[in-house]
This record gives sequence, C-alpha cells and structure tokens, in this order.
Amino acid sequence: ADRRRAAREHRAALDEAKTEAEALERELLEEDKAREKLMGSREVQVRRRDELARKIRELGSVPEAAMAGCQGRPPRELHRRLAKVSEALRGFSHVNRKALDQYVNFTEQRASLLTRQKELERADAKIKELITALDMRKEAAVERTFKGVAKNFREVFAELVPGGRGALVMQRSAADEGGAEGEQANGAPGSSSGGDGIPGPAPEKYSGVKVRVTFGHGETMSMRQLSGGQKTVVALAIIFAIQRVDPAPFYLLDEIDAALDAQYRSAVARMLTRLSGDAESPTQFVTTTFRPELVRAAERRFGVRHSNRVSRVDVVSAEEAMDFVNADGDEREQATAQGA
Repeated sequence: ADRRRAAREHRAALDEAKTEAEALERELLEEDKAREKLMGSREVQVRRRDELARKIRELGSVPEAAMAGCQGRPPRELHRRLAKVSEALRGFSHVNRKALDQYVNFTEQRASLLTRQKELERADAKIKELITALDMRKEAAVERTFKGVAKNFREVFAELVPGGRGALVMQRSAADEGGAEGEQANGAPGSSSGGDGIPGPAPEKYSGVKVRVTFGHGETMSMRQLSGGQKTVVALAIIFAIQRVDPAPFYLLDEIDAALDAQYRSAVARMLTRLSGDAESPTQFVTTTFRPELVRAAERRFGVRHSNRVSRVDVVSAEEAMDFVNADGDEREQATAQGA
C-alpha cells in the first residue's frame, strides 16, 4: 500500500512538472514572438531615423535657436509643425537649400586664400629685397673687378708696347644714362615691365667695354682701326690683365705670336718668363709657336712630328727647336718670295 501511494504521488508530481514545462514552453514561444516583433519594429525605427537624418541634411544647417525650441516638445506637436513647415517650404523649391552651407564653406576658403595671399606678398617682398641686395653686390663686384682689370691692362699694355697707352672704358646702358649714346650702345632702351603689367628684370647698368689704345705717339684708336697684329697685342694684354686679377693654374696659348712683329714677340716672351717665375703666384704657360722668341724663352721644348699618319711628341733641345723654327721661317720666306 505504501508503494502504491508513493507511486501515485510521484506520478502526480511528474504530471505537474510536465504541465509547468509546457507552460514555460508557451511563454518562451510568446517571448520569441514578442522579440521578433520588437526587432522588426527596431528595424523600422532605424530606417525611419536614417530617413529623417537624410531629410535634415537636405534641409541644411539648422540654427541652434530652432533646435533649442523643439527640444522637450511632444512628438505630435513636432509632426504638426514639421508638416506645416514642409508645406511652406514647397513654395521655396527653387531656392538652393545648401546656400548657407556653401556660404560658410566659401567664406572659410576666402579667409584661407586671403591668408595665403598675405604670406605670398611677404615672401614676394623678401625675394625683391634679396634681388636688390644681390644686384647691388653684383654691381659692386663688377666694378671692383673691372677697376682691377683696367689698371692691370694699362700696365701690361705699356709693358708690351713701349711708349704706348691703353685703357678699358666701361659703357653704361641706356637705362642708366638715359641718353642717346647709351641707346646706341645697348641697341634699345631697357624696359622695366612686360606687356601684361608684370615687372620685368631690372635693366643692366653696363652695356659693354670699349678699348682705347695708342701705339707709340699716334692717335688713340678703337678696335676697328687696329691691324691684326695690334688686335693680338690688345687681346694678350687683356688676358694678362685678367690673369693678374684671377690667376689660373696654367694657360694654353695656340700660336699667339703668329701675327706679331719681332719686338712684340720678344715683349710677350719676356712677360711669359716673368709670370711663370713669379714667386707669389707662379703660372704655367703651354704655347705652340713657329717663332724663335718663345722657343728661346721656354724652359722645356717639345717637338711634334707626323709620320705615316701618326703623330709623335718628343722632348727636344733648344738647338733642335731653333733649327726647326729657323727652317720653317726660311720656307715661309721662300714661299713669300715666290708668291711675290
């Protein structure tokens, strides 16, 4: 009897547990349905939120005062006001709704461009100051160098041409002098601005260098009035004058004495000897010649021979070099006599 009673009690407890489990399953199903409904509603609200955000962006910037006036109001009132405002906005459909945003954007761009313009103007002023300073330094360097070269030219020319005088004259440009002579020397008056109003480069202060020389007791002559040999003397005097201002390690001179008379060849040879033996700034001169004056003054002599289409360079003695140039001189005299 006790076992039967215990079995009935267990069966009753089992039935009660099954009933509770079925009730819980029904509750879970209902909660799942409610959750699915809420998720669907959430998706609908999210889409509505995104749609409203898009419409707000289309409206453009909203003043803070209007935003503050809508906070805390019931949704129905806000919807009514929105419908009323939307109806009023239909009358302004032709108006650019993004004008305010564009105005703010363009205003910021304008401020940025104005700042950039001021920076460029300051940079332009500094560049112009630098150009002015460099032009002044350039002119000072040109004048200083020219004075040194002109002084040396007078001394060298007097040494090469006994009794002669030479001078280098700097010619000013038309923009610097403003006279007719400057225009002829420069070719055309200088221009300070271009056709489009943009300032052009500053006109050059000098237009060139004029050479004025006197050989012996004659009149002062320009380069156009000189013979070939006299022009060679002037050119050598300019080279040696520049060499004194800014000496180079060596010079290569090709038959510089070809058009010179004997007295000028001797003067050039003496000057080369003196310059190459200068203790302060010795300079090496490499020359080619068919004249005896430079051969006698040279420290070392090289002969160039051509045989079977091959050139050979050999060290020769002073006697061999003199024999060669003397023989060449005799051949030239004979050719000249036959031609006459």
